[in-house]
Amino acid sequence: MTAPEEPQKAAQEASEPKTPGEPWEPTAAGVLRLPSGRLVRGRGLSRPLPEGQLPTYAVYLLGKQPPEVPWEARWLRWPDFRLPADDEQARALLTEAWERTATARVELACAGGRGRTGTALACLAVLDGVPPEDAVAFVRENYSRHAVETPGQKRYVRRFRA
Repeated sequence: MTAPEEPQKAAQEASEPKTPGEPWEPTAAGVLRLPSGRLVRGRGLSRPLPEGQLPTYAVYLLGKQPPEVPWEARWLRWPDFRLPADDEQARALLTEAWERTATARVELACAGGRGRTGTALACLAVLDGVPPEDAVAFVRENYSRHAVETPGQKRYVRRFRA
């Protein structure tokens, strides 16, 4: 490419829509930056979908099957104020979500976006290298001060191992 073509190409690329493989905007609503720099979004499904980028992969943490979405999504049966119904499935889905944060826009969501979502985000923080005993504080400081709502959810995070 010759030098005069470079500014033209840069202007064209800036005006093109974002592709699905690009990461979350770090300042977007609900986006948590893990210590490694990976980004993951937490949110409450009872609230409107945030404007801007859409997820490319999601794990929905609900007691009943979530509504259909136009992106790839998994359902982890997790009743409100409780723990996942299947601990082995939870570990597998959360590990997959963490792995996908390297190349995809991953979203974790429950109805309110705090208890179950905060617990799942804390587990991703553990997978990312945060000590289990510090993961709840990390998520409360960097995502929501109301994250991880019950003593059982706090214990679940403390017992979660990478």
